[in-house]
Amino acid sequence: MREGLKVFKIGGGILDDEAQLRRFAAEFSCVPGRKILVHGGGKGASQMLQELGIAPQMVQGRRVTDAATLDVVTMFYAGKTNKQLVALLQAGGTNALGLSGADGNVIRAERRPVREIDYGFVGDLAADSVDTDLLHTLLTAGLTPVLCAITHDGRGQLLNTNADTIASTVAQALAARYAVELHFCFEKDGVLADVNDAGSVIPRIAPAQYQQLKAAGAIAAGMIPKLDNAFAALEAGVEQVVIEHALKINEPVKTVLCRS
Repeated sequence: MREGLKVFKIGGGILDDEAQLRRFAAEFSCVPGRKILVHGGGKGASQMLQELGIAPQMVQGRRVTDAATLDVVTMFYAGKTNKQLVALLQAGGTNALGLSGADGNVIRAERRPVREIDYGFVGDLAADSVDTDLLHTLLTAGLTPVLCAITHDGRGQLLNTNADTIASTVAQALAARYAVELHFCFEKDGVLADVNDAGSVIPRIAPAQYQQLKAAGAIAAGMIPKLDNAFAALEAGVEQVVIEHALKINEPVKTVLCRS
């Protein structure tokens, strides 16, 4: 029987609120067993860009990353945010190790080809992008890897990679060795049957039910690509995917996505 592993991804407003981030770190430290944390950058990177006179550019929720933007997001994601999280986790008793994809060659990416849009220094991942041996070594040593959204191409170039993509790829890559749960944490209690009713959390969704909910319009907009990626992770070997509130990860209210 494979040992369990939980991969958590956080982002959004929680990274911009020190009090909430501290609460999350305390909750995360109470999660038993082996675990990995993946984080984005929140709105802080965009604020820093504006302060430096660099206009943030977003297309379909993805950051266009020119050379100047890459410098700033690297400082913000791999520096300030990553180390702040590591320090908060250490305070909660979790022996965390902060990493970019370049550290230990843990995540290698390829620069996204220019098609309709030139995203600049944005990295895409493949199935073999993740060094699962290194992550397994760190986990076995009792460390909790904390991965930011900065990767590299193996040729000296840093790249900005979507944190949801990193979390999903890491979870799938480790699924051959562990029984992996992938947790997407944000500011709602789960997937809602009614977006205007915070209490309408759907506790469990299988693929057939997901298609019905999409057809009925109950799930729409930005939640669709997140859930599409989640079900793709299940098909690739992840045991289950959980959608939950970042500050309630140890509470029962959440949405569990399952294969059947």
